[in-house]
Amino acid sequence: MNWTGKLVGVIVGSLAGPVGAAVGLFLGHQFDRGVHGARTTSFDGVGQLFFATTFGVMGHVAKADGYVSEAKIRAARGIMQRMRLNPAQVQEAIRLFTAGKAPDWPLQEELARLRKALGTRRTLRRAFIEIQMEAALANGQLAAETRDLLWRVAAALDLGRVELAQVEALLRFGRTFGGEQGARPPQRSAADAYRVLGLEPDASDAEVKLAYRRLMNQHHPDKLRSRGMPESMIPVAEAKTREIRAAWDTLRAARGMR
Repeated sequence: MNWTGKLVGVIVGSLAGPVGAAVGLFLGHQFDRGVHGARTTSFDGVGQLFFATTFGVMGHVAKADGYVSEAKIRAARGIMQRMRLNPAQVQEAIRLFTAGKAPDWPLQEELARLRKALGTRRTLRRAFIEIQMEAALANGQLAAETRDLLWRVAAALDLGRVELAQVEALLRFGRTFGGEQGARPPQRSAADAYRVLGLEPDASDAEVKLAYRRLMNQHHPDKLRSRGMPESMIPVAEAKTREIRAAWDTLRAARGMR
């Protein structure tokens, strides 16, 4: 059995958090079908389309504010590196990224194709937007044009504004939590914590508790192990649960909840 694609799939998923890592195995299977017994640098079926659209959209998002900074390029290359792409695959990813930077690149057409191919696989659609947000946050901030474009990408994949804000908040919480070793993490705001849990500030205490428990259940390492996540990816899941717990602790303190 060819395991290369499955490894790539897991790494693709790991870029987007534990949910993405779990569904990445599916994309890896598609990749293995494409490379087994043949010399090719392409993915097969849904995997090929996911790969191509990922880097095309990434290039388009990088150029949204009119300037592709070195930080954005490093972020894109970092994603390629974490995917363990071979040199030919890296060149293809760079070609797709470069093509996506063109103002007339058919964004909506490409997203419509991906949306149709993914069908009811919401976890894959979520993983896609998480990867795009990860790359877009290379500079630490999102320009208005970039934020607007990310919303258009999410909408084309039938993902709402609340979910997009939650993706951003989780990634920002992850960066805050990671930080530099030994550095004191900056104070997290209640506004960010609400976004992490996918809530509005007027949510009741009961709704806050329910959202926290639901997210912890979805991202709990034991749950993800049972769904097929490799042991090597479990630290990713554990980091995500720490981010969710940090949001819960922030809101619990702000609300005086026990």
